[in-house]
Amino acid sequence: MNSVLPVSAALARFVATTRFEQLPHTTIEATKRCLLDALGVSMGATTLGEGVQPFVELARSQGGTPTSTVLGGAFKTSTVQAALVNGALAHALDFEDAHDAALVHPNAANVPAALAIAEAIGTVSGKQFITALAIGCDVVCRMGLALRVPLDDHGWYPPPILGAFGATATAAHLLGLNERQVLDAFSLTLCQATCSAEIKYNPHSLIRAVRDSFAAKTGVLSAELASRGISGFESPFEGKAGFFALFARNKYEPAELLRELGQRFEIDNVSFKPWPTCRGTHVYIESALEMARVHEFRSADIKQITAIGSRLNRMLAEPLDNKRSPSTAIDAKFSIPFAVATALALGDVQLAHFSPAALQNSDTLALAQRVEYRLDPNDDGNPGAMTRGALNIITTDGQEFTRRLHSPLGNPARPLSDTTLIEKFVACAAQYRTPLAASTARQMADDIFHLDTLDNALPKVLSYLQRGTV
Repeated sequence: MNSVLPVSAALARFVATTRFEQLPHTTIEATKRCLLDALGVSMGATTLGEGVQPFVELARSQGGTPTSTVLGGAFKTSTVQAALVNGALAHALDFEDAHDAALVHPNAANVPAALAIAEAIGTVSGKQFITALAIGCDVVCRMGLALRVPLDDHGWYPPPILGAFGATATAAHLLGLNERQVLDAFSLTLCQATCSAEIKYNPHSLIRAVRDSFAAKTGVLSAELASRGISGFESPFEGKAGFFALFARNKYEPAELLRELGQRFEIDNVSFKPWPTCRGTHVYIESALEMARVHEFRSADIKQITAIGSRLNRMLAEPLDNKRSPSTAIDAKFSIPFAVATALALGDVQLAHFSPAALQNSDTLALAQRVEYRLDPNDDGNPGAMTRGALNIITTDGQEFTRRLHSPLGNPARPLSDTTLIEKFVACAAQYRTPLAASTARQMADDIFHLDTLDNALPKVLSYLQRGTV
């Protein structure tokens, strides 16, 4: 890939010209894992996800040419509507993959957009589908890695904003857009992609759960309009009023965005979540579970718990009173006090631990009152600090234990095995609106792991997702 090109032109060429044969083997396998994980957590969200049903009802009431499957309902609708609904499912459980360094959920909008477009096209090979997903994921992650200022500093919430550009890249590649048309699609996305960081501060809002619906819809809509001749800008990324000027005050590193573009794919560095909570809580959950296992203390033995971490993770601990007693599942998943208390009180952190009844569990709530958060004095503001931290526990008899983690479970440095990832998928598929038996879910997983051998990628996958679809 020619890094001498301006950023926008280089990304457009990457999206338009990359082919399956250029993908490293590791990238192909990583993409399959991402697809499996995304489908699993979305299936689980059809019954467990907060805020999802209004999207289903809206799409059903508005109809549309039935080209693409809605996972959360027994019907098909237009590509744009399907991306909107399935995008709402993608993050509703806060259980999907993440890129720890870029601080994004790169496939939350990417996969719903790909499913909607590919099904509408009709025949898309497994190799084409994998290539499109790898491209879209790469765009999201590279944008996040290139930033030199947290977008939150300017009031933005990055994951769905960046995710919209990844979904656009994926949809554009599947539609076979040329370089000029890809620029047009990115330009259209620039005029739509947004998400206020206010979603971090309102504990009663469900928008944080369904935020990627808008990013997935934007990706599909932008690519389809570009394919129909809507012209855009020459420089949607680096232009005078391009993405980086508007969102980051031009504080970004172009070289980071373009280095080895088309040769190295960031999907290889995606993390998979072992627990259904914000990735920033995972070092504390893992530390709590490990210390309880090693030292064999009970909840009643604990006097005080202190989580120590970066300023970025303060959003998961403040305001402290709200985080100790969250009112919604998505806010509980966005809470260090509740996540740590759940791990210690219940011995694990599972999907069932965020039901309405679980949010009122007296043991968990009592323990959450003993959790505090302290800023690490050595915090350097690096975004990667969000996934490292320490947990200190003082017991009622005066013993003190501390555990520090620099990389949580599920990171490529400490990956989840295929077996573990499949078991996670099986557990999520059991929560689907038409539940999949474990044996059926494992067969679906096997089909996904062989996706690159299929001349038409989606019929097999959709046969599981369309159970009851009319």
